[in-house]
Amino acid sequence: MADDVTGNGAGAVRQTALQALERLAVEMRPQLHRYCARMTGSVIDGEDVLQEALLKAFEAAPRTEPLDNPEGWLFRIAHNSALDFLRRRARYNAAHADEDLDMIPALTSPVTERETVTASLGTFMRLPVAQRSAVILRDVLGYSVDEVCSIMCGSVAATKGALQRGRVRLRELAAEPDDVRPPELETAERARLTHYVERFNARDFESLRDMLADDVRLEMVNRTRRAGRRDVSEYFGRYAETSPWHCVPGFVDRRPAIIMFDPQDPSGPPRYFVLLDWENGSIVNIRDFLFAHYAIEGAELFTLDR
Repeated sequence: MADDVTGNGAGAVRQTALQALERLAVEMRPQLHRYCARMTGSVIDGEDVLQEALLKAFEAAPRTEPLDNPEGWLFRIAHNSALDFLRRRARYNAAHADEDLDMIPALTSPVTERETVTASLGTFMRLPVAQRSAVILRDVLGYSVDEVCSIMCGSVAATKGALQRGRVRLRELAAEPDDVRPPELETAERARLTHYVERFNARDFESLRDMLADDVRLEMVNRTRRAGRRDVSEYFGRYAETSPWHCVPGFVDRRPAIIMFDPQDPSGPPRYFVLLDWENGSIVNIRDFLFAHYAIEGAELFTLDR
């Protein structure tokens, strides 16, 4: 009987820990994404890394003793997940290129907080990983040097060195001329994306349902997932019931996307974006960031028309 009581007590403790982690994850999700996006150089890849990190955290939570610093613990998991992602990408690029990808140019000296915060994701990607991580955690997210050391599992001297060199190099990179050219779409892909946007803005959701593949998958980022044409079709019904978001075709971090604007502020900044994958002329995947507005911060955006 005592074992049962003990077991039930342990189960209650684990459940309480999970509930606390869920609340913390909701609160910290924008900050965690901000870090992951700058580490990976993409708001889209950053969301993938964030989801991987949170999954690892929830898997570890029931086996973890009470944490003195749960926020730092989550950031450490996100940091390690970002490093794993960068290693995988480096191996992939090495296997698919004639020469290894040089993922890590550098960052160094005092730089104002505003310059750091507004630096593009691509600029951060030109820093060595340790410098990139130190600058993001200290200057973008505001963690103390001791907290940065804990997250990165490094010494104070190494962390301060990476931070100083990173700040200097970031300022040098920020001073370089910006000559980023807009990406281009093949004619057929541009036509598909434009047609989808036209039908969406016309609120012709039946036509959009006709574009779905039978095995289509939907992810409402930070909310839910669905699969299959019947269930995913309801997605358009939700939009039919809401105020008329206006969208334009374009690019998010150089990936074809639908960029969404607030119907109450049509001349204002974009609020979020939607990604579509096509196969044989049908939509096979929809990734909608309606419930993850934080993800658009820092993204490289281009619109095809406005």
